Amino acid sequence: MASTLGSLLLAGGVAACADGGGQSPAASPPAGTPGTPNASSFSGSPPSAMASAASSAIRSARASASAAASSASARASEFEASVDAETQRRSAAAQKALKDVKGRGNALSEVGMTGIPRAQSGGVLAVLVTITNKTDREASYAVQVDFKDSAGKVVETRYVGAEKLKPGKKEQPIAFSHQPPEPNLTPFLAKAQRY
Repeated sequence: MASTLGSLLLAGGVAACADGGGQSPAASPPAGTPGTPNASSFSGSPPSAMASAASSAIRSARASASAAASSASARASEFEASVDAETQRRSAAAQKALKDVKGRGNALSEVGMTGIPRAQSGGVLAVLVTITNKTDREASYAVQVDFKDSAGKVVETRYVGAEKLKPGKKEQPIAFSHQPPEPNLTPFLAKAQRY
């Protein structure tokens, strides 16, 4: 009886292998398991409510980005205008302080100049003026920078300054020439006054 049962099991196994075309029974999905969906039933576009929400979110993000860019641009313009106004105010104050100064002033030893490469200044002739308060009390400074041509003639004058500079502290305003690159000009420290 045991040999008959073994023969039946062996025959059933061989039949299963032959019936599957060489594939094991585990390779085919069990009955009742969903298979691959039929791609022809998809329309290719999301439902209209979802599309509307996505479109609204994109429009909102674009509007926010545009508003942020406009705001940043406005802030940059305001900052530039305030810096320019402060530069002009300090220039006028320095020019006024130097108006009645005889000679080259009392603070030449507290002021130095360094040229700024045109590649860093946008092609404009510019000079970094270093003002250092070497006294033991707070002081303000006015500096006159002359730009001279090759013959030594003053072509342009610029004024910079530092106000209420504490002892031992320094400021580094920049004197920009508004002249074209040619002819080549040379900056000259004309006056420096501590007041």
